[in-house]
Amino acid sequence: MIPRTVFDEEHELFRSNVRRFLETEVVPFHGQWEKDGQVDRELWRKAGAQGYLVPQAPEVYGGAGADFRYNAIIDEEVSRSGCTGLGWGVHSDIVVPYLMRYGSDAQKEKYIAACVRGDMVTAIAMTEPGTGSDLQGIRTHAVADGDEYVINGSKTFITNGQHADLVVVVCKTDPEAGAAGTSLILVEADRAGFEKGRNLEKVGMKAQDTSELFFSDVRVPRENLLGEEGKGFVYLMQELPQERLSIGIMAMAASEVCLRQTIDYVKERQAFGKPIAALQNTQFKLAELDTELTSAQVFMDRCLELLVAGQLDTVTASKAKLLGSELQCRIVDECVQLHGGYGYMWEYPVARAFADSRVQRIYGGTSEVMKLIIGRSLIAD
Repeated sequence: MIPRTVFDEEHELFRSNVRRFLETEVVPFHGQWEKDGQVDRELWRKAGAQGYLVPQAPEVYGGAGADFRYNAIIDEEVSRSGCTGLGWGVHSDIVVPYLMRYGSDAQKEKYIAACVRGDMVTAIAMTEPGTGSDLQGIRTHAVADGDEYVINGSKTFITNGQHADLVVVVCKTDPEAGAAGTSLILVEADRAGFEKGRNLEKVGMKAQDTSELFFSDVRVPRENLLGEEGKGFVYLMQELPQERLSIGIMAMAASEVCLRQTIDYVKERQAFGKPIAALQNTQFKLAELDTELTSAQVFMDRCLELLVAGQLDTVTASKAKLLGSELQCRIVDECVQLHGGYGYMWEYPVARAFADSRVQRIYGGTSEVMKLIIGRSLIAD
């Protein structure tokens, strides 16, 4: 890989600390968490104590006031550790930034410090059983009743759903207004009528708790409205570039470690009386994958620079998400092939990487939605 210029010496020191934390507090226990279907809740508090949750949060709330490069380092190191599904990305890269950007002073005071410490885990409830990437088609609704909203509906595929103490719920406050009738409302997990459904069993990311959520006449005070009523869809569109870049960043790191592990494997694995690495087909495959990964990493780093500068637009972020997730799946698939039958054995990291990678092309907006966004921009007047 060519040298990366997006990070400086201070960033790399932070990276070393994150890596050590993962090696001691995560890697030895991840296999059990995969069986449990969720990580140990105490891990969140340990990560918070080290400053690994919401590093962007202002110092007044216990954060470091850092830029998104620190989030990116955490995302990369979690992906490189092979311990996917910790849920920190959704919490730090997506949900808490909504609170920081659109929350009232009272909401920030009430929630952000607890999120930084790991005492409070967050989730965002967008997807519904029938809507998928169509956020305008959601049916969960919130009806104003005096000083309260009454929420009814259901959500699915919600990351951190089991652990969540606070959920940002995407709902309709005016069903007749289309996208302009969408609002974001904060729902605490102990509200009457709010129920966490089953912990969904997934193909990959098995340590990540992913849930169905149900809302039956859930009453929350009007001050739980996040930002302005009817602006929810606008807020979602403004924040999605960061989410999609985060997915692209994780894709690059996961692809890199999988490729490096495969290179080590083919040097040792014998076939036809010599290492697989000596075969021309193996060398050609590795050359292709490494070249694509190097090129994509340069683009991803540039997108990170743009995000930090406040200049990353929706179309460019969609390109990052599309490129990163599609390339990750292609690289991991080729790495499985180079492992042969062993690549299909769960004890080998490449098998886990194969199972974990597939969802990257789905969540955060499917590859097809990314293509639609990019394609429309190309033919727009």
